[in-house]
Amino acid sequence: MASDDRLSLAFAALADPTRRAILTRLAQGPATVQEVAEPFTMSAPAISRHLKVLERAGLVTRTTRAQWRTLSLQSEPLDEVSAWIDQQRREWNLRLDALEQHLETMKGKDHEHFP
Repeated sequence: MASDDRLSLAFAALADPTRRAILTRLAQGPATVQEVAEPFTMSAPAISRHLKVLERAGLVTRTTRAQWRTLSLQSEPLDEVSAWIDQQRREWNLRLDALEQHLETMKGKDHEHFP
């Protein structure tokens, strides 16, 4: 899967507060589907849909042992999101610094013409 596609899937998954809450829970360590679903007042199929979105984005993996399905957080997609945000921040900071320098230059020129 292309990097842009993975990034889009991760951002789409992170856009929902329920899915972010699930990731916050899994950041504490692996948990069963039942443990993850416990704090929510939604149906099991609704939780399952959220988990499928997280799995598709690569943010969560599911392992099955006997009747237990354990979920684990996968940090790689979050690392990609963080790297993308950091790159955007660097680019915008460069642009804003250039704008600030330009405005300072223009301000200095105004003082030359209008003391």
